[in-house]
Amino acid sequence: MAKSLRSKWKRKMRAEKRKKNAPKELARLKKALGTDVKGEAVMTDIQEIATVVPADKIKKQTDVEMTEGEKMDMDSKRSKKTMLNEHGQYPAWMSQRQAKKMKGKRTKNMSQTLKSLT
Repeated sequence: MAKSLRSKWKRKMRAEKRKKNAPKELARLKKALGTDVKGEAVMTDIQEIATVVPADKIKKQTDVEMTEGEKMDMDSKRSKKTMLNEHGQYPAWMSQRQAKKMKGKRTKNMSQTLKSLT
């Protein structure tokens, strides 16, 4: 919908502004994270309060736990194709419009198979 000259110009100028502000934003993010220009962590205040663990170590731990432990608790009694559970209910996140659309497809397929059988 947004194809007018004005919107194209605005998009172009927003992109230019992002390019211009990128170095400042990066510096601001580094400062917020507590890293200086050299990339060394300046977290002496935090180290006094809590134990600082590198992100790599935590990531490896979670990966190992996910592979070793049980799978995520998912609704295994739900049909992947129709999205219906054992009681014939759609998921809570699905809108009424989506549910109606899927029901229409399901009933259409059922009527076609019944016609082909007769």
